[in-house]
Amino acid sequence: MRTLATDDIGKAYRGRRVVNGVSLRVEQGEVVGLLGPNGAGKTTTLRAISGFLPSEDAEITDGAITYRGQTIKARPPHELAGSGIILVPERDKVFATLNVKENLEFAAREGGQITLSRILGYFPRLAERQGQLAGYLSGGEKQMLAIGMALLCRPTLLLIDELSLGLAPIAIKELMERLHLVSKELGLTVLLVEQNANAALAISDYGYVMEGGRIVYSGTASELMSHPDVSEFYLGGSAQANFKSYRDIKQYRRKRRWWG
Repeated sequence: MRTLATDDIGKAYRGRRVVNGVSLRVEQGEVVGLLGPNGAGKTTTLRAISGFLPSEDAEITDGAITYRGQTIKARPPHELAGSGIILVPERDKVFATLNVKENLEFAAREGGQITLSRILGYFPRLAERQGQLAGYLSGGEKQMLAIGMALLCRPTLLLIDELSLGLAPIAIKELMERLHLVSKELGLTVLLVEQNANAALAISDYGYVMEGGRIVYSGTASELMSHPDVSEFYLGGSAQANFKSYRDIKQYRRKRRWWG
């Protein structure tokens, strides 16, 4: 069953088009990575899906967004959250002056299979720090807390923006492993926006590469990891330092084939 689809969506900010013709699909139970450099339009796409664009003086100008077969374009965030679409934003994820347990209790909804005790089981570090103020947690622990709070909102579609931002490699690895475990155990559908393509593809079923407001490549995680252009620019290949964009690599390869 298809959980989410966007079809040729365009978005304008104060009259300037910043996302153009974005189409993607997220099937039920999948983890899908939306990858690309800073400024590619990934967060904008996520905010279009979650209903937060009007707060940025922006609007969806074209295309359609459907969730479980129903159109959700331009619906407000509180309605979408009530339908099960939960966003973990890039910043301001937790209440710094509340402790860990209070943050989780604030987010908790009655009923359902996801309980506070289950969240603490998924994230043992949070269990150890229940009485600590969230503002004093490490970056990785804050991300765990943010995911825990989102899960307690009983999502059917979890949107996560830049989970690895500012974290050390060991913290990223632990966080991604936790997210992968939770998503598979709960059958949760996840759309994960990430600059760290290696980390995202390690837990994703499918991925999209975005640049300049457009999708430039898509495929299964294994296809993306083995694709020479994507590997060179996004996964730490030798050309990464010499090219400014994925399209630069494509143009370079075409010229090299032309000239032999």
